[in-house]
Amino acid sequence: MTTPIVPERDDERGDPPKVSGERAVLDGWLDLYRDTVLLKIAGLDTEQLARRSVPPSTLSLIGVVRHLTEVEAYWLRVVLDDEQDVPDYYSTADEPYGDFDLANAADAAANLAAYERELDVTRARAAAWSDLDSPVRGLRRGEPVNLRWILVHLVEEYARHLGHMDLLREAVDGRTGY
Repeated sequence: MTTPIVPERDDERGDPPKVSGERAVLDGWLDLYRDTVLLKIAGLDTEQLARRSVPPSTLSLIGVVRHLTEVEAYWLRVVLDDEQDVPDYYSTADEPYGDFDLANAADAAANLAAYERELDVTRARAAAWSDLDSPVRGLRRGEPVNLRWILVHLVEEYARHLGHMDLLREAVDGRTGY
């Protein structure tokens, strides 16, 4: 094995707030899941991250990270702020599943760096909004949504894909855990 792109680390995650306001709870769960992504890939090298370990699925751990990069950018830049010049990181009209299907070991470190940069941007964007109730600036498929809907959807999106990451990681090296 070559050098891991995310070093091994102790699990220092805490529980999201159990008795708090709605926004603190939503942000707490989302941040817990963002941190869990990095724990799921800690200690793996680029080849392991790109391994499609559950055939016939094209999913790989780095493919899920790529997907979550696009998810963050879409919901918290395009929909929340109506930003029009957000790049299509991996998926295009010609490759709608490019985030998963085109993932490879050669680009894994750059893909992880893009995810971490996107988190810096999207965390700041979400933090700038305090109103959970009013419609946000952008639309989702032509319809208005509010920040509450976006945050709940992001928690659901991360929870689903962390389940995929659990299976993929176990198939790569046997590691399991929450």
